[in-house]
Amino acid sequence: MPISTFRLAAICFLTSLAGCSGSEQQASISTITASAPATPAAQPRSDIPRVALIMKTLTNPFFIEMEQGARRAQQETGIDLTVKTATQETSIEQQIKIVEDATHSGVDAIVIAPGDSVRLVPALKQAQQQGITIVNIDNRLNAQAMATQQMQTVPFISIDNEAAAFASATALAKRLHAGAEVAIIEGIPSADNAEQRRRGAQRAFKQAGLKLVASQSAHWKIDEAYAKTQKILQQHPRVRGIFCANDMMAIGASKYLREQGRQDVQVAGFDAIADARQAVARGQMVATVDQRAAEQGYQGVMVALKAIRKQPVSDEIMIQPIILRTAESRE
Repeated sequence: MPISTFRLAAICFLTSLAGCSGSEQQASISTITASAPATPAAQPRSDIPRVALIMKTLTNPFFIEMEQGARRAQQETGIDLTVKTATQETSIEQQIKIVEDATHSGVDAIVIAPGDSVRLVPALKQAQQQGITIVNIDNRLNAQAMATQQMQTVPFISIDNEAAAFASATALAKRLHAGAEVAIIEGIPSADNAEQRRRGAQRAFKQAGLKLVASQSAHWKIDEAYAKTQKILQQHPRVRGIFCANDMMAIGASKYLREQGRQDVQVAGFDAIADARQAVARGQMVATVDQRAAEQGYQGVMVALKAIRKQPVSDEIMIQPIILRTAESRE
């Protein structure tokens, strides 16, 4: 299929999937559990905290779920919550501008899922200098970049991305024989969570005795993953498994494989969006990981509120459990 017509077909594919089945296999991962305080909503209007949730995009259902979690925190606490996103996950300059606008508007806190772990740091440093509380969710800010900017430590809320990717790629590896060729389709190279997921998949493949022949970025996008899958299979026709660092890319890879009749190639993803869970149930994907997007959004807002009120918060909160969705699992 020509790439120029791909987006329409991808939309049709996404909307054709409905419902899901699956169950939960939980990875044993050491975590820190967040405590969410019950905060009365009835406050004087002038005292209501203003929080900005800044995400990468709303074109990925993962971030729609994240906003839903943040809205739940808003309902429980009565805060003034503003939600802003860039157009795409690769629209880093746009996300930087959103941070700058939030800083100028005088919000009390910024809860951010950064599209880039390095390039967002200077803008967030400026916000911090203005007395704005920063809470980092989903994708970790780069520690070296923060140190260079002399940025104070900020709370980080996510899952263990490397361990979760290891679980997803291991489920894929179990379908293959030792020595089989495999590939990885990565997220944005400068994003910490993309790097962690690549490492987790590499570790799983190595442990299973598989041969990794290609690892390329598709920048979290369906159409790029479609094209990268085509390129990888042209160069390495013996590939039998592909781990994709998010479900949008897994959907793109799966679509290309179905169009080519390549039922001999298995795909695993990451995020457990509804369409991916349905693809797993239909046998079009082996596995995906539920990283609790709504809970990340919820905890991000609740931690921001605690920090605004000068209450102690943890430097790192790992959302648990990590849930692996497979065709054998049931919800």
